[in-house]
Amino acid sequence: MGSAAALASAPVLAREEARQDVRLPRQSLGASLRTVGAQFGRNVSVASDLVEGRTAPAVEGRYSLEEAVALLLRGSDLTVVRVGRGLAVRRAQAAAAVDGTVGADDDIVVTGSRIRGTAPAGARVVTVDRDDIEQSGYATTQQIVQALPQNFGGGPNEGTIGFTLRGNSNANLGYGSGVNLRGLGSTSTLTLIDGNRVALGGVSGMFVDLSLIPASAINRIEVLADGASAIYGSDAVAGVVNVRLRNDFEGAETRARFGSAKGFEEWQLGQIVGAGWSSGHLTLGYEYYERGNLAASDRDYVTEDLRPFGGPDYRKSFANPGTIIAADGSVYGIPRGQDGTRLTPGQLLTGQPNLSDGRASSDILPKQKRHAAFASLTQSLAPWLRFTAQGFYAVRHSEVRTTPDNYGNIVVPVTNPFYVDPIGTGRPVRVNYDFTEDLGPETRRADVRAWSANAGLEASLGQWRAELRGSYGVQRERNRTDNVPNYVRLAQALADPDPATAYNLFGDGSFTPRATIERVRGFRETDGTSRVRAAALKLDGPLFALPGGSARLAIGGELRSERYNARSVTFDFSPEPVDGGSAGFPIARRVKAAYAELSLPLVGPSQSVPLVEALDVSLAARIERYSDFGTTSNPKIGATWKIGGGLALRGSWGTSFRAPSFADIRTGPGTAAYIPLPVPDPASPTGSTNVLALIGSNPDTGPEKADTWTLGAVYAPASLPGLKLDIGYFDIRYRDRIANLGTDYMSFLGNRSLYGSLISDNPPAELLARYYGDQNFRNPFGIPAGAIGAIVDGRTLNLSSVHMTGLDFDLGYAFTAGQTAISAGVSGAWIFKQRQRITPTAPAEDVVSTTGNPVDLRLRGRFNLSNGPWNLAAFANYVNDYRNTAVVPAARVSSWTTVDLQLGYDLEEILPGTRIALSVSNLFDRKPPYVENANIFSASGYDPDNASPVGRLFALQLVKTW
Repeated sequence: MGSAAALASAPVLAREEARQDVRLPRQSLGASLRTVGAQFGRNVSVASDLVEGRTAPAVEGRYSLEEAVALLLRGSDLTVVRVGRGLAVRRAQAAAAVDGTVGADDDIVVTGSRIRGTAPAGARVVTVDRDDIEQSGYATTQQIVQALPQNFGGGPNEGTIGFTLRGNSNANLGYGSGVNLRGLGSTSTLTLIDGNRVALGGVSGMFVDLSLIPASAINRIEVLADGASAIYGSDAVAGVVNVRLRNDFEGAETRARFGSAKGFEEWQLGQIVGAGWSSGHLTLGYEYYERGNLAASDRDYVTEDLRPFGGPDYRKSFANPGTIIAADGSVYGIPRGQDGTRLTPGQLLTGQPNLSDGRASSDILPKQKRHAAFASLTQSLAPWLRFTAQGFYAVRHSEVRTTPDNYGNIVVPVTNPFYVDPIGTGRPVRVNYDFTEDLGPETRRADVRAWSANAGLEASLGQWRAELRGSYGVQRERNRTDNVPNYVRLAQALADPDPATAYNLFGDGSFTPRATIERVRGFRETDGTSRVRAAALKLDGPLFALPGGSARLAIGGELRSERYNARSVTFDFSPEPVDGGSAGFPIARRVKAAYAELSLPLVGPSQSVPLVEALDVSLAARIERYSDFGTTSNPKIGATWKIGGGLALRGSWGTSFRAPSFADIRTGPGTAAYIPLPVPDPASPTGSTNVLALIGSNPDTGPEKADTWTLGAVYAPASLPGLKLDIGYFDIRYRDRIANLGTDYMSFLGNRSLYGSLISDNPPAELLARYYGDQNFRNPFGIPAGAIGAIVDGRTLNLSSVHMTGLDFDLGYAFTAGQTAISAGVSGAWIFKQRQRITPTAPAEDVVSTTGNPVDLRLRGRFNLSNGPWNLAAFANYVNDYRNTAVVPAARVSSWTTVDLQLGYDLEEILPGTRIALSVSNLFDRKPPYVENANIFSASGYDPDNASPVGRLFALQLVKTW
């Protein structure tokens, strides 16, 4: 296959792009490919043995990159295929077998498969390539992934902390961001970097922190929204997100970006360099990102007083001036405009508590600074042996003002020199008081340091490949909360009779001596460290010939160890700092795995079978042995049937699992609690029954399991080039989900139809004796074992189940009119149902489009227009309406549509290799829809799971390739 074929394929492989003047002399092929790739600022990768000794012809004219490369390959047995945003040069015979939708070849492993050069049959891989990233206008990796319709914004991310307790958002120590495909939980999505697992973030290691990955270092993001435990093991229940870095970059690229929205600004600087030589390649990259905080005061809907929006007032009586609660429980507001030194009972506001908005001095998004760097090396050690290595390092500092943790019940004794008794009893009073004026806003600072490294050897054994790889990753997170009262020292200062040193809670403002304030200043601090080590051996290659090509097999084994350690220090309820103890940490597990995957191209185009242009089947199975809970095995089968005329059908079935987190199973003092207590019981003559409540983690917790079916179709007719319609159905049955209902124990006996499976009536004496003798047993009510009528199990257990069905789709069309290239399309996720049981005996309830769950329909429309050096990209993001079931009666939340726009220009005639782009996210500055969002700590008027508070953001970006 010569240049004619290569030239003909170029328009199919490439999106239409601006042509440039190309002038290349007759020289070595490798030098010409490097030069033209650097000129266009895109990767052109080629194995050194393919270009060694070859000479490229002179090329002069105005061409696209694909056209220029095809001319350079004229008369050779080489051709070009698209790989992400870049190009790869391959032998024509190998390239002919490539599935053009994913650009796989003999050297590429596509997400969803372990076999090189083979696309996973039956799977749909959504790819966000370098062009998509550049045109999105987004600065960070989490913003790019969160824009995908398949991703749900709930769970751990920097915007949910303090606004919701759902989905482990309160376990986000480092203020990171995870992926939550389908809304099934961040722990149910496996996130990889170049196919490798990395250390996890959050308490006990709950999620991969996407926000540490520099967006400028990403070549593409591959998303498989399908169960894939047969390929990858644990966590791949909802799917896999594989972030591919720019390992084959050639040349140098410098970028600078500035963004601004009402209330904050962000800066981004990046540099990447790459160089190849006859036997290897090296890429180095660095990115700096800084963003200011977004204050609640800059968004009127982030307030505890929701009356302007038709909601209730959630402000509390922890205010400044404060609120006095007399000995008989009556309430009196402290008047404004006085210092508390001469306050009399007659000045108090009877029955009028002072109210304060806890959000007033808080932040919505934290201030952040991040440094990230990566390196990638490839070196041939022999014609048949190659060494590869990759390293990644990131450090981030976050700082956010939070809503105050006011615990209340601050007792002011009569010895306090500022004491006022509203009712003249001469007894202590309580004061609800906001300490912000004294201590400053309660502030959390989170520091994250993460690094990972992997290295391997790849050997060519005839037509087979062998790969031995090892990796190691660490993520350490430190979270410290300052400006909190130390309540022990506060009590001492309140009892102090000396007005020069006593604490004054009775003024309007701060009127306590600074030295006293400093003595009562407390803090809380938590450190967590996650580590992962892994080693893997894989072999893959052809087995035998089939009508559609060679059957190919991948087999392998993996060893992995995971470890998490934590410590805490508190200084808020003790006279001196207190070490929090081990709390069951450190905890570790070891995992052994073996897998096999078989690709069977049963029919190929040359067979001329009616209605079967091609038929590919893949079979995979994996078995894993965990040191802490046992063995699990998972199979998967997939098939792709190309009917002809551009129509293809696909389908797959497989099982997946998620191993319990360390937080679910850890043991030790403080990790669980066994407490006898009376609870309401309608069946009891006394109205209550003494139960033994089991609360906390549970070492017997097992894995979550799922069965996933998918069916799909792709239509891309040759008669209408540029049209592609892709639609897929999914059916996920997720069972044995880990849940903790300990907070509901008071309702257990009164709602046996719901909680019956968690109640054990008349427990045997020997079982009670075992619990009563446990290190985690507490008996605050002094209830003997003989008085226990039931055990209620509120520990972490494999309780709930979910059945979800829906459609994913992507519809697009691209065409060229003269010198103008135009493309448009829409992608979306439409969830039909999400039926959930909170216990095995509870009735199933459809929770789709309700608070804390994904909405039934999310869309992202796109439009792109290119003409010469100009490029216009526009996106429309739609989130359907849903019900706020956290309030009674449930309230409707309006749909939300935002528009993003980018205008780019290539400054070739002024500064060759330079591109400037102006982006506007949320062009029309649409506010999030109103949601009455209240939890036990605070309230606000929007839902961070489904909306962003950033508003309209302008960004200017300059990219220079060298």
